[in-house]
Amino acid sequence: MFYLWKNWQEEFSTLGCQIQEVGSMGLYLNPGNEAFRQAVTDDIYVDKTNLIALMNQRLNRSRVKYVCVSRPRRFGKSMAADMLAAYYGKGCDSKELFAGKDIEKEESFGIHLNQHCVIRLDMQRFLFDELHLDIFIEKMQEAVIRELEVEYGACFVADQYGLPGVLGQIYAQTKKGFVFIIDEWDCVFRFAKERQDVQKAYLDFLRGLFKGAEYVELAYMTGILPIKKYGEHSAINIFKEFSMLNPGPLAEYFGFTENEIQGLCERYDIDYEETREWYDGYLVGDFHIYNPQAVTELMDNRAFRSYWTGTETYEALKIYIDMNFNGLKETVIGMLSGARSEIDPSTSPNDMTTFKSRDDVLTLLIHLGYLSFDEKTSEVFIPNQEIAQEFMRSIKTGGWDGLIQALERSDDLLQKTWELDGRAVAAGIAAIHDETASMLKYNDENSLTCTVLMAYYSAKTYYMNPLMEFPSGKGFADVVYLPKRECDRPALVVELKWNQSAEGAIEQIKDRQYTHWLEGYTGQILLVGVSYDEKKGHTCVIEEHQKVS
Repeated sequence: MFYLWKNWQEEFSTLGCQIQEVGSMGLYLNPGNEAFRQAVTDDIYVDKTNLIALMNQRLNRSRVKYVCVSRPRRFGKSMAADMLAAYYGKGCDSKELFAGKDIEKEESFGIHLNQHCVIRLDMQRFLFDELHLDIFIEKMQEAVIRELEVEYGACFVADQYGLPGVLGQIYAQTKKGFVFIIDEWDCVFRFAKERQDVQKAYLDFLRGLFKGAEYVELAYMTGILPIKKYGEHSAINIFKEFSMLNPGPLAEYFGFTENEIQGLCERYDIDYEETREWYDGYLVGDFHIYNPQAVTELMDNRAFRSYWTGTETYEALKIYIDMNFNGLKETVIGMLSGARSEIDPSTSPNDMTTFKSRDDVLTLLIHLGYLSFDEKTSEVFIPNQEIAQEFMRSIKTGGWDGLIQALERSDDLLQKTWELDGRAVAAGIAAIHDETASMLKYNDENSLTCTVLMAYYSAKTYYMNPLMEFPSGKGFADVVYLPKRECDRPALVVELKWNQSAEGAIEQIKDRQYTHWLEGYTGQILLVGVSYDEKKGHTCVIEEHQKVS
């Protein structure tokens, strides 16, 4: 063995590993800048090049050079990967593509521009058929090694250690490393949901490729799912994750910010407020983020509608919201009515098959882009009208008996509330209860809250999102509806009682001064007391609040 190793060393010493400076382009090794060129020259391009400056700060720094960005589909992950490949990769000259862009002002711009060897992999290229599951890792390595042979053939001998072994040999001879850019890293877990053997083999490959590898200058991966919790195989915990839950300093670089949307709306003469209503709502760190593809489609088509179904179907959402976890359907109903729900995402396994609780399902929907997450309050909510339409499509069939009929009653119930007709409102709420009895466990005040949110579903036309457990006066009002600025409608303070009287609910609003916070509101305020008694059924009392002059 020593003799063979010595001969191998001497062979390389004789050859001197004479290689030319890497200059050619391939599919995987230094793929060039054409993909980014197409993005830059598109009619709608938003400058996100300062992401490069953040990556430059991580180059060759062992503790931070591993980066994983997880975002839903259509949030600009692939465009960012193309941009990084165009910037770092040898074999092309990308200076003109970055002329006038934000990154050009950074000191590090010229230092790293087209100065690195890039290995760019889109995992979906190797895994788009079930027949590929058992061979894609081997075939991927073979494809990359073939391109490495063109530039570094004198520096390595391919062996049983595959791509990591080849890269290790190249580094030993040249002392030059690689920038890795891997797009759709998690497609294995989405495509082979039930094949844990394939998932394990893939994670073992990534571990062998990256962990402790001197040849890694930067490893940048993107996907939909985070990477931390795939069973015992979490050894790629060397990666720093920037997800929808924890976006960190990368928050503004995936999706369009409010300032960017304002500029596009002005340029294309599109109503900004309506654009916000339809496509805003993703809270990512301190930024309100819009889905780039939806906004681009809006600018092209000049039509406000859901563009989500262009890449996702409502059946994908339906699978998850139909799961029989306690409280899940009540939460979805509340969110459809504009409410938020507190969750604990820390226990989620971050895969697409392992669910133990309501929170696991809701956490996955955050990563898929169906829900937004408020990091400050740990609350989830439906971000905008586009996504709300996808939820409505998903609940129209099976498992949601009576919900559509219940929501259709909302317009009339809201009108009866404004007319102070408590008897009609009680009858309407009772009907909603009957229509959804097979779906909701109607046995506590939380269930009553869910029914009331359905009853006032139409309030979203005139009111801001309902405020739940709103602190006011000497306690917490159950639900408060504040009218939108342009709507001349009364504010609603709603108190709910279970096996108690609606009159008692009204008295509690008064005694505990729940309207105190609203005293500065100049319009009408209605007090709404709703009760459910298991013997007497639903009752409702509505009064106009008499302000103290």
